[in-house]
Amino acid sequence: MLQSLDAAPALAAFDLANQADPRQEPDEQGQLQPQEWLYGQRMSQRLAQFCPQASLALQLAARAQHLERWVIPREQYARDRAGYLQWRSDLKAYHARRAAELLRDLGYDEPLIERVGSLLRKEQLKRDAECQTLEDVACLVFLQYHFAAFAAGHAEEKVLDIVRKTWRKMSPAGQQAALQLPLDAGTLALVGKALA
Repeated sequence: MLQSLDAAPALAAFDLANQADPRQEPDEQGQLQPQEWLYGQRMSQRLAQFCPQASLALQLAARAQHLERWVIPREQYARDRAGYLQWRSDLKAYHARRAAELLRDLGYDEPLIERVGSLLRKEQLKRDAECQTLEDVACLVFLQYHFAAFAAGHAEEKVLDIVRKTWRKMSPAGQQAALQLPLDAGTLALVGKALA
């Protein structure tokens, strides 16, 4: 068994898996990177800022939040709310299963593997402080890196609804952190309008 405090082998395994993502996205320097690899880096960075005392399980869950997400494309599901919710549910189960496989291969212990899986499946959202922290971090990463592109491609009313839903998912600490994000003026205006 690995030392239970050693995150490095697991993070490296998650990164290696996510580097296979065929989809590319520019990083802050404009360099194209595998999309889910970049997402994992951003999740870890935001977690370190938002919750520097995060447990090993939470650190691993943050990096594995979108582990190999491209293998279950949204296009395989109906383009309605039920299809979206089924896709999200299937993704959570897949991320937890793949993380468990990789962690087991590296010799991590079963209680840790189970905890990471529980966090990835969001089993106790709002009742489990670590699960809520993971959700806060995911919302912060969405707002900072993905919201502007989402807003540009959708009608304003839908965008405002998404901001309100995102806000409701977050804890008061997460909401405070969101207000400190380096958002562009257009994004700030939409957030302000949604929350008014």
